[in-house]
Parts: sequence; structure tokens; C-alpha cells
Amino acid sequence: MSNYPLSYKLSWLPRFLRPSLGGEARGFAPPAATLIEPPPARKVRLAFLGDISAVANRSAPECDPALAALLASADLVVGNCESPVVERPSAVMGTRLGTHHAMTERFLADALAAVGIAREKLVLSLANNHMLDQGVAGFEETVRTLKRLGVRSIGTAAKAPIERFAVGPLTIGL
Repeated sequence: MSNYPLSYKLSWLPRFLRPSLGGEARGFAPPAATLIEPPPARKVRLAFLGDISAVANRSAPECDPALAALLASADLVVGNCESPVVERPSAVMGTRLGTHHAMTERFLADALAAVGIAREKLVLSLANNHMLDQGVAGFEETVRTLKRLGVRSIGTAAKAPIERFAVGPLTIGL
């Protein structure tokens, strides 16, 4: 059962079949009067990604070279690990139907390689609505897999509400 309205759910298939990066740029750049003056003495480049998931596609994504270069140049990339990382889904039928998320370690590694993100520059959030789609065991496997891959994670009850990360000359809290 989904809490999304039917009209919105009906729009998903066309979006999956023909995704677009086009959009409206109006309103994204701050007016000049809101820029920080003087500019900060220390800077870091942060990049934020949306959902990393294998639900819409079972093979790793292709990435525009300009976007891959931008992500590779970031000092820290923060993304949302929308799907549990498991070798064998426990919710087999739901995973096949697309109602339960799951991705393999191989898919995640290939997706990260496709977008040019170095694992040591990556932090993935596990705090989302699909992380328990493969049960508690799937969540625990995800945590172990990310650790083995050298990918840092946030958003687990075992960690502090705010975690600090050294990023170049700065320390930031997520």
C-alpha cells in the first residue's frame, strides 16, 4: 500500500522509461546580496546525491562525463543508500515486483565507479524508508558490506545523532 495519490503513481512509469535531467534552474542561485562577504578563508567542495537504488534498473547507470568529473572533484560526497545491499533478498516477491528495495554489492560498486566517486570521499545515509525492506538481517548485511567496501555510513541507531567528518581543513557534522 502506498500513500502516494494514484495520479502521481501513474506518472512513475513514464519517468522510469524516459528519465530527464532537465528541469527548472530558476530560483537555485542566490541573489548577489545574499553571498557571504568576505568569502571564507577555508573552503571544501561538497556534493549531495539522491537515492542510490537498483529498483528501476538492475545494471549500473551511465553517467554524463561532466557530472562524473564534478563528483570526482568533490572533497566529500554524501548520498542516500535507498536500497539495502544484500546478496540474496529475503523479500523475494516484493523485490521482483519493485515494492521492496535491494541491490547487490556489485551493483553498488559499479554505480560508484560509473559516477567516479572515490569510496574514501563517500558517506551514505542509511536513514530512509526502504532500508528495512529486506528485514533487520538485510540492514545488518548492508552495514557490514559498506564497512568492508570502505564506505562510511550515517543514520544508524548505533552511532551518534551527529557524526563529525574531517573534510580537508574543516570538520563538518552530518
